[in-house]
Amino acid sequence: MFWRLQPGFGLCCLHSWGAVSGRVADRWGGGGHGLRGRARGGGVRVHARRAPRGCRVRRAGTQTWRKSKAKPNGKKPAAEEKKVYLEPEYAKSRITDFGFKELVVLPREIDLNEWLASNTTTFFHHVNLQYSTISEFCTGEACQTMAVCNTQYYWYDERGKKVKCTAPQYVDFVMSSVQKLVTDEDVFPTKYGREFPSSFEALVKKICKYLFHVLAHIYSAHFKETLALELHGHLNTLYAHFILFAREFNLLDPKETAVMDDLTEALCGGGGGDGPGGAAGAQNHVKER
Repeated sequence: MFWRLQPGFGLCCLHSWGAVSGRVADRWGGGGHGLRGRARGGGVRVHARRAPRGCRVRRAGTQTWRKSKAKPNGKKPAAEEKKVYLEPEYAKSRITDFGFKELVVLPREIDLNEWLASNTTTFFHHVNLQYSTISEFCTGEACQTMAVCNTQYYWYDERGKKVKCTAPQYVDFVMSSVQKLVTDEDVFPTKYGREFPSSFEALVKKICKYLFHVLAHIYSAHFKETLALELHGHLNTLYAHFILFAREFNLLDPKETAVMDDLTEALCGGGGGDGPGGAAGAQNHVKER
C-alpha cells in the first residue's frame, strides 16, 4: 500500500502498493523483477493541485553532498522555541491508522532493489509535494540557512567547496539532484532485464538522508504554516512511513536523525538515536553538517 493524491490538498488515503504512483508491475515473472515496470515520470513535477496560497516547484543544479567539518560562525545560538509539532493534539493527527510497520516489509518474491527503488522514488515525490505546499513561506529572507532545530546543514559542490545557501536553495539542490538520480536508467532501471548498479544501496541511503533533511526542516521551520493549511496529518503520516521504511532497511544513520528523535518517538514509538548520536541531538548548541 502507499498513498495517492486526491483533489484538494496533498496526500490522502492508501491504496494497493502495486499501484505505487503508477509504477504497477508489468511483469511478475521469475528473477525478482516484479516492479520493473516502474514509470520514471518527473518526480519534481509530480504534486497535487495548488494550495490556496500557491505552490511552486523547486529545481536547481546538481552537485554532491558532504558533511561540513567547519565550526559554527561564532554567532550565539538562539533560544530553542517550543516545538509545536510535539503537542499531543497535533502529534496524534494522521490520515490513516494503518500499521506502517507491516506496510514497509519486503513482499515475498519481490527483489530488494526493486522494492527500494519503487519506495524511494515515491517518497521523493511525496516529500517534494509536501514541501511545495509551504514553499512560498520558505524564502531566502525567512530561512537564511538550512536549519533544523540546533543543527545547520551546508551544501558542498563537486569541487568540495562549501556553498553558502539559504534553505530554499538547499532544497533546490536536493530535489534536482535526486530527480536526476531517479530518472537515470543506469541508476534506477525501469526496463526488464536491466540490473541495478553495485552502488545502488549507497545511493538510496544518500537520497533518504537528504529527504530527511527536507522533512525535518518543514517541521522545524514551517510546522505552523503546515498546521494553518491543515496538512499536519499528511506530514505526520509521511514522516512516520518514511522513518519506519528507513529503519526496516537501515537506510538512515541514527546520528543523522537524532535531531528529530523526540518527534520520531512521538510518531513511531521509538527514537532512532541509540548510542552517543541520540544524546547529541538534545544538546543546546549549533551543529554543522
